[in-house]
Amino acid sequence: MSNKKVLISAILATASVCAFAQSSTNSPYTRFGVGDLSDQVFTSNAAMGGVGHALRSSRHINPMNPASYTSVDSLSFMFDIGFSMKSCNYEENNIKSNARNSSFDYLAIQFRLHPKIGMAIGFTPFSTVGYNFNTTNNVSNSNDVTVTNTYTGDGGTNLVFGGLGFKIIDNLSIGANIGYLYGKQEYSTTATLSNGGDYTINYRNLNVKSYKLDLGLQYTQPFNKDNSLTLGLSYSLGHNLNSTEVIGTQVTDGSSYSSTSENSYYKGYDIPSTYGIGLAYQYKDKLTVAADYTLQEWSKAKLSSVAGMYNDRNKIAVGFEYTPNRLEKNFFKKISYRAGAYYTSPYIKIPDNVEGNSYSDGAREIGVSAGFGFPLSLFQRKTVLSITGQYINLSPSSSNLMSENRFVIKIGLTLNEPWFMKWKVN
Repeated sequence: MSNKKVLISAILATASVCAFAQSSTNSPYTRFGVGDLSDQVFTSNAAMGGVGHALRSSRHINPMNPASYTSVDSLSFMFDIGFSMKSCNYEENNIKSNARNSSFDYLAIQFRLHPKIGMAIGFTPFSTVGYNFNTTNNVSNSNDVTVTNTYTGDGGTNLVFGGLGFKIIDNLSIGANIGYLYGKQEYSTTATLSNGGDYTINYRNLNVKSYKLDLGLQYTQPFNKDNSLTLGLSYSLGHNLNSTEVIGTQVTDGSSYSSTSENSYYKGYDIPSTYGIGLAYQYKDKLTVAADYTLQEWSKAKLSSVAGMYNDRNKIAVGFEYTPNRLEKNFFKKISYRAGAYYTSPYIKIPDNVEGNSYSDGAREIGVSAGFGFPLSLFQRKTVLSITGQYINLSPSSSNLMSENRFVIKIGLTLNEPWFMKWKVN
């Protein structure tokens, strides 16, 4: 396959995914805030606890810090794609339930433009909404009539980005991603009376069309030919989203009668400024150990034009990757072994009552992960198949809220095409 055909195929695949793919989730916690947040963590990073601020690799794409793009091999064109399968167990007041979902996670390409410039283009979800549950209560002043409220939510916000990394000197790189945020999130509550009659639907639809800017820096300090330490810094610009929110109420009998009233609001949502710092220790081409800290200033962001509806989100992650010998003929010695863990504090606040005059924090998140990177040879390309397993626990701050346990399998495929190699003919 020619280089031009490889590039065209990758661009068409990216366009197809951006047009049709939608990540899936099934968590009542996504009813609040802007949903379940994605950290632009690819499968290989996820196995290491989600670290990435200081990681540099010529084998995988790392959009968490665009300064890492300068690590791409001078001969390579990389294509990276990932998927997830989830099984979620919920428990509230000794009532248990289960849900299974699958999702498309990301797609990206990376290549070198110049000996000191690397470029990446990709697609990832930014946030995801998905839930469906109901509650039944007695109607006030009536012991015979009950009302069932059915809560549903669907959609999400996606990110298409392009980025450049610049090598200032041999050990220092900077980079930037500029992205387009877009998507639609739909929320509704349907109230149905047990004695029949009209039912009421309160709905809220959020449409987002905005931008995202990420900056990064990485500095590597070698100690000798075998050992080095990399410092990574990243920053994402917080700003008001170019969003439209439609809030309405529909009263209907479900067939012949329907009455709707709605209002539109503009620019009522923010995304926060985000700061990240990481350290990564590298021993030869065998061992990488990394640690990250990320702060998202959600407390300064507005929700539907209202301030003070979020908490700052803090994430701590640690992880490692070990590859015994990439040049060994023994297949098992060429496998990359990865493991990690992370902790994330909740950014959402959940109302304690219908009036919404008091709030509890959402669920803190603890995750552990492990995975493998299997070197493959497909169609004369150097390819790595990454498989990651995660256990994630969401533990609520209040005893009357739901706990959630997720079991996640992530599969990523990284194709490394020797795009710029010059062949000699005798």
